[in-house]
Amino acid sequence: MAPLCLNSSFLPSSLHYLHSRSFHCPQSSSGFCFQTRTRSRSKAIRLSIAKAEADVRKEDIVIVGAGIAGLATAVSLQRLGIGSLVIEQADSLRTGGTSLTLFKNGWSVLDALGVGSDLRSQFLEIKGMAVKSEDGRELRSFGFKDEDASQEVRAVERRILLETLANQLPPESVQFSSELAKIETSGNGVTILELVNGTRIYANIVIGCDGIRSPIAKWIGFSEPKYVGHCAYRGLGYYPNGQPFEPKLNYIYGRGVRAGYVPVSPTKVYWFICHNNPTPGPKITDPVALKKQAKDLVRNWPAELLNNIDLTPDDTIIRTPLVDRWLWPATSPPASRGKVVLVGDAWHPMTPNLGQGACCALEDAVVLAKKLANSTKSGPAFAEEAFRSYESERWPRIFPMTIRANLVGSLLQWENPIVCSVRNNIIVPKLLRLGPVLEHTNFECEPLTQGIKVQDLHIHQSS
Repeated sequence: MAPLCLNSSFLPSSLHYLHSRSFHCPQSSSGFCFQTRTRSRSKAIRLSIAKAEADVRKEDIVIVGAGIAGLATAVSLQRLGIGSLVIEQADSLRTGGTSLTLFKNGWSVLDALGVGSDLRSQFLEIKGMAVKSEDGRELRSFGFKDEDASQEVRAVERRILLETLANQLPPESVQFSSELAKIETSGNGVTILELVNGTRIYANIVIGCDGIRSPIAKWIGFSEPKYVGHCAYRGLGYYPNGQPFEPKLNYIYGRGVRAGYVPVSPTKVYWFICHNNPTPGPKITDPVALKKQAKDLVRNWPAELLNNIDLTPDDTIIRTPLVDRWLWPATSPPASRGKVVLVGDAWHPMTPNLGQGACCALEDAVVLAKKLANSTKSGPAFAEEAFRSYESERWPRIFPMTIRANLVGSLLQWENPIVCSVRNNIIVPKLLRLGPVLEHTNFECEPLTQGIKVQDLHIHQSS
């Protein structure tokens, strides 16, 4: 089973990101036209230094949110010859978090985006998985290649993933300090984004990648994600002289509490602790308090877990309540409204129990980009048709995976001592098979190439 999977990187970036402004697309009376942009080959992240000013602007495609979903969508479009503007409310890339675990479906997308090799060189390949009880007794171990010869698992620092994706974009593609204040549609179908600083952006297409608490999802009609009854502490242990662990996922099951750790690189180890809590509780940012609370939950557990917590820098420990939202057929709103569409957590927040939140966001990005690029129809229905096709392809994958992640988490958070004993002595050592658990990682993604001409991609405004 894949319990709470190793999700997010919280190291501060050493790079200095500042505000940038996008170019203005020329506009004729016939409407917007996608613009090509030359792919940046520089290893440094080249985002222009400029202050976001209050003005009125027109853009073909605006992506709201510069997280994994937003940057992956921008890169996907870029590789297909379609430019976009990414707006982000923070004043730099949101590099908070610890690490996230990417399975072979995530790596397939990263390869399609042209960044897989660069990332592989920085992170360890995880060879297998071991499950232990809270007293340190090993219940079962697996080799990923034994279960699925094509499987690839690596824990990746979120900071480095974001910076790597941003490196693929042309200068001025990402505009920071651009918090969305209001969204509305005009009579001719153009979407108006009003920012807190007063800027008004008239966009032909808007792609909402603004995360779990997405204002755009709320505007479309989605409810707030639901708290699932568990909270998670996460951190990134740092071993300056080298970490001592084998390259495998280590999970520890207790009663109402579970934990895990995995080496990320030669010097870093990601860990998590997930515990039952009737309410999300107050937001806590004091690292001393967070570290104490985490250790109190696993006070007598294996020493290597406690050592990881002790060796965690204060600025890399976080606590988050786990939430999700199920996309029920016929009752949930669609993924789009007019020429506005959702990608990643903004559409389908899921618990991290399968390690698929980031992987699914990456999948969404390439599928949506291809839908937009492959549709050469003109007229106002262009975007809506592409969005409907995107939703019809993604929903059958996303809906069951969200439910499955929730159920896995609920089962692993058992508190009843008899049930936990059955789990540890019968289910895990004798019945558990890893192969079926990994079936959801089957996702093929071909490299993205510019197989279309820009002049074929005109999107006309309705009169």
